[in-house]
Amino acid sequence: MSKVATIKIDGKTYDLPMVVGTEKEVALDITQLRGQSGAITLDPGYKNTGACESAITFLDGEEGILRYRGYSIEELAEKADFLEVAYLLIFGELPTQTQLQKFNTDILDQSIVNEDMKTVLKGFPQTAHPMGVLSSLTSALTAFNPKSVNVDSEEDMYRAIVKILAKFPVLAAWTLRKKNDQVLYNKDTNIGYVESLLKMMFQDDNPKKSYRQNKVVVNALDKLLILHADHEQNCSTSTVRIVGSSHAGLFASISAGVSALWGPLHGGANQAVIEMLEEIKADGGDTSKFIAKAKDKDDPFRLMGFGHRVYKNFDPRARIIKKAADEVLGQLGVDDPILEIAKGLEKTALEDPYFVDRKLYPNVDFYSGIIYRAMGIPTEMFTVMFAVGRLPGWIAQWREMRLRKEPIGRPRQIYIGETKRSFKEIEKR
Repeated sequence: MSKVATIKIDGKTYDLPMVVGTEKEVALDITQLRGQSGAITLDPGYKNTGACESAITFLDGEEGILRYRGYSIEELAEKADFLEVAYLLIFGELPTQTQLQKFNTDILDQSIVNEDMKTVLKGFPQTAHPMGVLSSLTSALTAFNPKSVNVDSEEDMYRAIVKILAKFPVLAAWTLRKKNDQVLYNKDTNIGYVESLLKMMFQDDNPKKSYRQNKVVVNALDKLLILHADHEQNCSTSTVRIVGSSHAGLFASISAGVSALWGPLHGGANQAVIEMLEEIKADGGDTSKFIAKAKDKDDPFRLMGFGHRVYKNFDPRARIIKKAADEVLGQLGVDDPILEIAKGLEKTALEDPYFVDRKLYPNVDFYSGIIYRAMGIPTEMFTVMFAVGRLPGWIAQWREMRLRKEPIGRPRQIYIGETKRSFKEIEKR
């Protein structure tokens, strides 16, 4: 017999079914509460509200666990590449060699972006933020693909998925090259997905100058994209689902996710890390001074990139990417005072009892900002790189929501404004 929870409202009792997930998470099903009692629940920020049932990602912040479709993030980062993880998230299982080869080929076949998109891009000033440009370009894809996706057709769904996976990194690279006033290149179909992204971003304007890949850099970026590929029901993912719930198309829903990711409280966190390091540098580079400021509860200064609102123990992604960050810095031999400051903060935070006792360890945003900086990626592009990594998760969440035929999102509210009052005309003189 299913368990129920009983609540009492104005002397009347109501039974709420209890839902238990495969990882023993417990929820109270309140779908009938308003109809039966007239009452709703109030949960600003939806911190305690489950908006859906999902089989994609499991996250346990208390234990520092992150799994995609049951596979630990540690194992996937070690053994899989980004396209394998994308396939896993979207379709539910790791691909066979044949499936992966077809997936890659189909993405390459859709990788050429319509030349008219360059005209759209030219309309933006060079000063435009890359995330605003990326969101707009993603939405503009609908103009070149006006036919809506038939979610009852596996073929239609698959075609839309490979199309956005193919074109999105091109648009991401173009936002950088537009900002730098450089030639816009399409994807190199002779190299891998991640390698091609890097080449599109950093290829010299003179096509005769060959672009040389750095395996350490490619490997680090591949891991970063995997670590960012999905993260349960966060702000941007929930945005993609709620926009998609109106039966908006995949491209429009992804565009909305990009805009949600843009905010400094979400995808902009790694950018905030570099800005903090710049602030410390401008003040003279004394990390001990800023460590003391961070410990002072009366000082408004906060260390960015330390601790996590979800992970109460440690961010499992940070352990993985720390090693990649060390490898990138060692391989590139970058002489950058900002990165030296970052190393000093990291050392202090891992040894100082104040930070250790409060579990304020460097998180994935701290290390990703360092890696992007070392690669030569401008700070304003950091969130764009985050979006490229999160794309498979957004697609998977959108696909799951549509296949489950979830209803349109329509949150309720508690009205706290004026009660009914009469209109008074302005006295005319």
